[in-house]
Amino acid sequence: MIQNKLLGLIRLVRPLNSLMTGFAVLVGEFLAYRALYFYPSILGFITAFTITGASMVINDYWDRFLDEINAPSRPIPSGLVSVKLALFYALLLILIGISSALFTNSHSFLIAIFSLSISLIYSYRGKKLGLIGNFMVGFCIAIPLFYGGTVYDGVNFGFQGMKSLIIFDFMVFLAITAREINKGIADIEGDKVKGINTIAVIYGSKVAAVLASVFYLAAVTLSLIPWFLSLTSFMYLPLVTIADVGFIISSFILLRDNTKKNAIKVKRIVLIWMFLGLFAFISGGIS
Repeated sequence: MIQNKLLGLIRLVRPLNSLMTGFAVLVGEFLAYRALYFYPSILGFITAFTITGASMVINDYWDRFLDEINAPSRPIPSGLVSVKLALFYALLLILIGISSALFTNSHSFLIAIFSLSISLIYSYRGKKLGLIGNFMVGFCIAIPLFYGGTVYDGVNFGFQGMKSLIIFDFMVFLAITAREINKGIADIEGDKVKGINTIAVIYGSKVAAVLASVFYLAAVTLSLIPWFLSLTSFMYLPLVTIADVGFIISSFILLRDNTKKNAIKVKRIVLIWMFLGLFAFISGGIS
């Protein structure tokens, strides 16, 4: 019983998503300073992982009735984790994350508070706003890159570091927004019942698939800019090329078959391309 609850708590934080956010902080730090610093890196990773995890738990709390339709096997609707335990868990993660940001520096603390606020607003109200809600998620997932640039010395990382972070941040924002639109296709049945106005609900799965693909391909196009601006080393190119090809193929798969089953498959696969993209950022570094 206890083992099952622990498994449920682990599932609630979406380990892959939270790990990717923590890793994104390290990427942002490397892009800004061309180095990783031990304690700032640890604190930054902890902040990103726990605040992302808390956001996932709170999102599942607000979605618990919706998930009875869309995803009944998730920890809360399945009864694996109680509502009270989920809320306590979220609060604990928030306290850890905010404390870690506070011990980093004042800039990091303020960014962490702002990002947490956006994610809470999204869980409470933003997801019903369709594309605006998708943008909110894109922002919350992209901001860790910029956050990573503040963990060592606040925002004093120079113009070159700023330019790199802005470009890479926007790439992540586009890819995550695309995935959220993609996710709307997968959740269309429950979203209709609960009045959540995603692109898929309002305009249909085909339009949502087209728009998601536009955002995926926009991220691919933007990924070429750091190379042309000489912001990366040669090591950036092989990994980002693989990621780009993955995004392109995933887009065509989604356009060809925009059913719920296929949308679920694509939204999972693109996480692999996002991870590869982050590895490309850090392996390429800054020239």
